[in-house]
Amino acid sequence: MEKTVYVIGHRNPDTDSVVSAVAYARLKQIQGQSRVIAARAGKINPQTEYIFERFDVPVPEYLPDLIPKAKYYISGNAVTVKEDASVWEALELMEKDNSKVLPIVDRNGVYRSMLHYQGFSRYIINHINPRKKSSFPLTLDHLAATIHAQPVTLFNGAELRKSPIVVAASYTAHFKSHLEAEGADNALVIVGDRWDIQKCCIEVGVRALILSGGNTLSRELTELAEKNKVTVLISPFDTSSTAMLIIYSVPTSTLGDDTVPLIRLNDPVWKFRELLTKMPSRCLPVADDEGKVRGVIFEGDLIKEPNVEVIMVDHNESGQAIEGIENYKLLEVIDHHRLGNLSTRYPITFINRVVGATCTIITNLYREQKIPLEKGIASILLCGIIADTLVLQSATTTETDIETAEYLASITGLDIKGLGHDIQTISNQVNSLTGEELIKLDMKEYAEGGMTFSVSQIETDNPVVLVKRQAEITTALEKVRAAKDHLFSALLVTDVTVLDSLLFVAGKKAFTSHINFPITEGGIYMLKEVVSRKKQLIPLLTELVEKAGG
Repeated sequence: MEKTVYVIGHRNPDTDSVVSAVAYARLKQIQGQSRVIAARAGKINPQTEYIFERFDVPVPEYLPDLIPKAKYYISGNAVTVKEDASVWEALELMEKDNSKVLPIVDRNGVYRSMLHYQGFSRYIINHINPRKKSSFPLTLDHLAATIHAQPVTLFNGAELRKSPIVVAASYTAHFKSHLEAEGADNALVIVGDRWDIQKCCIEVGVRALILSGGNTLSRELTELAEKNKVTVLISPFDTSSTAMLIIYSVPTSTLGDDTVPLIRLNDPVWKFRELLTKMPSRCLPVADDEGKVRGVIFEGDLIKEPNVEVIMVDHNESGQAIEGIENYKLLEVIDHHRLGNLSTRYPITFINRVVGATCTIITNLYREQKIPLEKGIASILLCGIIADTLVLQSATTTETDIETAEYLASITGLDIKGLGHDIQTISNQVNSLTGEELIKLDMKEYAEGGMTFSVSQIETDNPVVLVKRQAEITTALEKVRAAKDHLFSALLVTDVTVLDSLLFVAGKKAFTSHINFPITEGGIYMLKEVVSRKKQLIPLLTELVEKAGG
């Protein structure tokens, strides 16, 4: 398969993360990089879903993880052979593709068995044995094609039957008795220019008379063959070569090894790694969910670079990245957050700017490279900036964000305040979500001083509804915290009407004992004029984490 570059944001993606991935992937595609694809690492929230539907932009592909899978290691296009094709056709395909194996499929492309040289050798040993008689299942159509024969007469060419190969090398009387012992009506007789043998074969009604060395049939015998429905083929090869080629005219299904199992595109490597070492050719066929073969994976493929590379947007910390990202080459990072613990084995493009939204950075990359923005992309980019800066009112908002938003508004004809109102109205639907859904909607995980913690954020114009659900939300936070043994887990609820926030916290006493924020009777912390998780809250929490660690 071709190499794919995924542009992807953080887990539990917000609008800025998803829009940035889509817009940057589109920029790469316009620049000629067709295999760059936008992806998302989680379920999109109602706000993001509304934005993509409103501006008719497809939601990016969902990747639950990037754990190494079969599809990331198969290379090239799937070369297969139909089960009713001749072995000769299959061997020609293998030679052309320089392949040691060939998956055998039915007429719908569904896997049936594997053709490999060990299976072919086993077949030859079993059938080319002077101590026992052998019959070969074949059609006369395949036989004619394999030996490059010129048909004189041809009957039931597509019928698959087992037939013995008989070479006419004795006197007529002796040959006739030998032919009757073999079963004349199924026999494939190879003969040269001997008129008497030709006549004998046609009279007893052999399945096919094969004239080797380019010899022809008289008009008299041709008429007799037509009458007796005997197939007559003229082979351009000598007798020994013709006999050998007949063996190759059997269908590939005859030689297929059905003990080689099928694996699926999304099967993780750990599931089939050991199985690979036990296969005759150290390989396994890979198919999609319908069983259609998409390629073959060899044991050696697992030590090569996978056919996936990654561009991270709107985050730069491994703890926030999609699971399994460490297995792939990271090409770029485009972000506006603090620097985390990310490291690479090689230089990469790293763009980190002090702005309120990654969408601001992406927009200006289009402008810097003088690439016009499509209206749909420009519209969702404006939404991304509005969403991440609380309609340009967040403490993280910069002059660059404002200028960029105004630029996007001018080319899309959208009103910033009106669009912001629409987006915030949709955001208020979060109040109806369960406590667990609220927390996972936009949750980010952090590591500081050897300890980990998570901070989620939602926006609403009616935080009172959530205050009444304090016990439910705190219980959900504790469940998240305990599952990963975090120092604490928190939910920042931002009131977009007054630009203040409430903080719900579940944590170990070593941390909560150091919190000195104003607190309500219900145990919810009040954060006046705090609306930015990145710029305002995380620095405060980091100080508390240091105290807890000390």
